[in-house]
Amino acid sequence: MKDQLSRRAFVVGSLAAGFALAVMPVSADTITTDSNGLVAGEVKIPVEGGEIPAYRAMPASGGPFPTVLVVHEIFGVHEHIKDICRRLAKLGYFAAAPLLYSREGDVASMNDVQQIIGKVVAKVPDEQVASDLDATAAWAKGTAKADTTKLGITGFCWGGRQVWLYAAHNPSLKAGVAWYGPLQSPPSDLRPKNPIDLVNQINAPILGLYGGKDMGIPVAQIEQMRTALKAAGKPSEIVIYPDAGHGFNADYRPSYNPQAAKDGWNRMRAWFREHGVA
Repeated sequence: MKDQLSRRAFVVGSLAAGFALAVMPVSADTITTDSNGLVAGEVKIPVEGGEIPAYRAMPASGGPFPTVLVVHEIFGVHEHIKDICRRLAKLGYFAAAPLLYSREGDVASMNDVQQIIGKVVAKVPDEQVASDLDATAAWAKGTAKADTTKLGITGFCWGGRQVWLYAAHNPSLKAGVAWYGPLQSPPSDLRPKNPIDLVNQINAPILGLYGGKDMGIPVAQIEQMRTALKAAGKPSEIVIYPDAGHGFNADYRPSYNPQAAKDGWNRMRAWFREHGVA
């Protein structure tokens, strides 16, 4: 796999400005967090075979800060994910969101969701994602501003699934929060395991936040994951918001559910504090 990674060309060398084309027009409810009191902007992360762009935000003074890896949804590191990083930085975190599709394609310029999934997302190997997240954590530690002994991860949709997988990959992870991450899908060579297959290997407590009206993640699957976690004795927790659909934290889209989003954010903050990411 590493030989394959080193041979991959890097298609995307920098982050796009604004929102991905596929999510336009953005909602009037879109939240914008300023960078006052922060150091925020694009950085480059050395990875296997080259470097990938990422967005980093942290308090402008002090540190080292507890560290949160932010894993983007299918639309890449666009303005919403950057804003999530700034929100975390305002809470005292070093937040970094690497563009995990850098080798496969530029989703920011695509205006069709199925095109994004078929031409880019489906071609991203899970092993590559884990390696790039490891590289991001190592880079953060090397800045001397990130305390990676207090390492957390959060992700949304596609990124929510990666939170579960990364918790089974990295024994140094303290805690994670997965927002509506798919739990079961047909396996493939690039995606050989589902989160539910890896329950016994999970190294850190994970908080899963799901919508009861999510058409892509049936409640039955969520309950199966909850049962599996309990049977494995894992100190993880799953919350289902009965009136929320998929993408309920995406304040720039019609899927936004303010009540569920606020409650989920507060639960995430408490989860990180409780489990050593603070």
